[in-house]
Amino acid sequence: MFRKNSCTLSREQVEEKAQALLEQMTLKEKVWMLNGNWDPIDNFQKYQNMYNPVPIETNGCPRLGVSSIGFSDGPRGVVMGHSTCFPVSMARGASFEPDLEKRIGDVIGKETRAQGANFFGGVCINLLRHPAWGRSQETYGEDPFLLGEMGKALTQGVQEHNVIACVKHYAVNNIENSRFWVNVKADERTMREVYLPHFKKTIDAGAASVMGAYNLFNDDHCCESHTLLTDILRGDWGFEGFTISDFVAGVRDTRKAIEAGLDIEMPMPIHYQRNLLKAVEEGRVSEEAVNTAVLRVLRTLVVFENTPEKTTYSMDLVACKEHTELAREVAEKSMVLIKNANGILPFPKTVRRVLVAGELGNRANTGDAGSSNTDAPYVVTPLEGLRNYFGANAEVLFYDERELDKAADEAATVDCVIIVVGNDKHDEGEFISSDPNDDFSFMDALVKGYENMGKVPTDLNMDAFAADDGGSLGGDRENLSLKPAQIELIRRIGSINPNTVVVLISGGMIMTKEWEEMVPAILYGWYSGMEGGNALPPILFGDVNPSGKLPFTIPQDQSHLPYFSNTDAEITYDLYHGYSYLDKKGYTPAYPFGFGLSYTLWQYGEPQLTRHNDRVIVTVDLKNAGDRAGAEVVQVYVGIKESAVDRQKKLLKGFEKVCLEPGQSTSVSISVDLDELRYFSNEQRKWVFEPGTYLFYIGSSSDEAALQVKEVELV
Repeated sequence: MFRKNSCTLSREQVEEKAQALLEQMTLKEKVWMLNGNWDPIDNFQKYQNMYNPVPIETNGCPRLGVSSIGFSDGPRGVVMGHSTCFPVSMARGASFEPDLEKRIGDVIGKETRAQGANFFGGVCINLLRHPAWGRSQETYGEDPFLLGEMGKALTQGVQEHNVIACVKHYAVNNIENSRFWVNVKADERTMREVYLPHFKKTIDAGAASVMGAYNLFNDDHCCESHTLLTDILRGDWGFEGFTISDFVAGVRDTRKAIEAGLDIEMPMPIHYQRNLLKAVEEGRVSEEAVNTAVLRVLRTLVVFENTPEKTTYSMDLVACKEHTELAREVAEKSMVLIKNANGILPFPKTVRRVLVAGELGNRANTGDAGSSNTDAPYVVTPLEGLRNYFGANAEVLFYDERELDKAADEAATVDCVIIVVGNDKHDEGEFISSDPNDDFSFMDALVKGYENMGKVPTDLNMDAFAADDGGSLGGDRENLSLKPAQIELIRRIGSINPNTVVVLISGGMIMTKEWEEMVPAILYGWYSGMEGGNALPPILFGDVNPSGKLPFTIPQDQSHLPYFSNTDAEITYDLYHGYSYLDKKGYTPAYPFGFGLSYTLWQYGEPQLTRHNDRVIVTVDLKNAGDRAGAEVVQVYVGIKESAVDRQKKLLKGFEKVCLEPGQSTSVSISVDLDELRYFSNEQRKWVFEPGTYLFYIGSSSDEAALQVKEVELV
């Protein structure tokens, strides 16, 4: 159960203990198990933080010693207190390193427990369908395979410390501004192949909880979708944990939600608790439906509470040196070098005068201000990081976009120029809006939750709440390029000094077409966490060889992206987005998915394919032919030569990050399960393996010029 193999109880003992507890509960105690008790007013009065400064707790059952669920959000880190703030998930996706993500999960599990919670709601694996999505920073990229591998790793790391890992937002949650009311339409094949496989992989890895999304799927709110919560999640995938709603707006109808398989309403009782009790007493909801939900929660608690502890969890662990050093390592391994004309990077360490240009070079900027915001004890800016790096050995100057003349004058005299531009919490992130076609109000729902908890929310300042929770900030991106003032900064100084690099700060894709020819080098620095400023100089000056790869495609033109709207009441998804969309349309990307440069030279041998039972083993020799140690991500994409159905040209089906010293060679083996090559038949309503000639593409990115192709007959 939940892959908690170290649980001291057998499956039968878990069931017996959970059933015994259930039988002793009154109906009211059972119903009261199924909601949170969030109090943002109290949080603000005590901590000046309305959202999640301490665990958001359910009721449990004190009479029988049943613990509450203590919720903490993520995924940048633990949002409670002053925890370690890692780079955003999109940056971590660029590392292509699941083992590193598991280490992050290990830290998050420890810091969650140290601060009194037992539930981490931060395994966010929604697909980046379009780069305008405001919360793209919270996920790992555009590819389902990459999302599944990273989500699986984070889950395993977190749950090592008996913290319940919650996978979210299930499902098709890929637009921010209309998330409360948009109806996403998709056929079963699209769902099974594109929008659900990463959820299944993470659940197969043992995730013990799933959060339903706000949006509708095929006419039902996801938290009220029997198709998603029961037919697929439990019927097809065998999920044994419990589900929770997304906060405040997830549940709209008491009966529909509980009968669909939504176990706990979070973060407060708007439609459950008193309303659910009344519905059972009046015969509109069966007590058996309540029993089923409560049993799922009880089983999970029994498993996690009967697993030996790995360590003791004290507050000394929170943002300790070991954890912040990992945050820096992650930032270094996530940065992606996408342009390096004439090999100008790394800059020589002998520089004596450095210019940092751009407001974001001197601002703490770790991502959006919504529910994922991790309040780190400190944040190192790029300017601070450079000054820390050089100390008294170099002068580091700073000018922002308002000081173009001064910046231009200094650019001509300094040894190198570092232009820091991109986005912040005002440009992208979580967003609270009302449904223009419905009478639902987020704030009215909050008031209802307070009333159902027996409290009067007289001190609930709606405007202050919206600002605190990110509601007045962020949202879907209106501009996929840089701001006009930032582009003007690049135009003014980008070509003055041959030793110039643009560092992009963002949680997602930024179009480069308008300005990239004006600078010789471009580095994706991301929202890089609390230690991001200290991670940047070692990359720019050669102590660390960049090894990140783009977790999304950068197109040459925005018209090369699929349709996106955050005002349409309904939108239809199909099989194509990202690099598969560009492949289908015949568009050449500006920078392909999986692309990233290095300071060393990588040489690939000729790949070999071997069929072994239900797998194909891809083997290729890799050599570091340069003069620097480095890491390369070997990628395997697979397509079929001729298919009876419409299929993507190629899809990522395996990758391996390999570290080699100068001159060192190794043989890399990547296993591809034949199940990964199936398509889902809408007509037969099952997975189908199609015999035929399969094309295996092996190389350093999804760009076919960087890939070697091998054919194999598979039957």
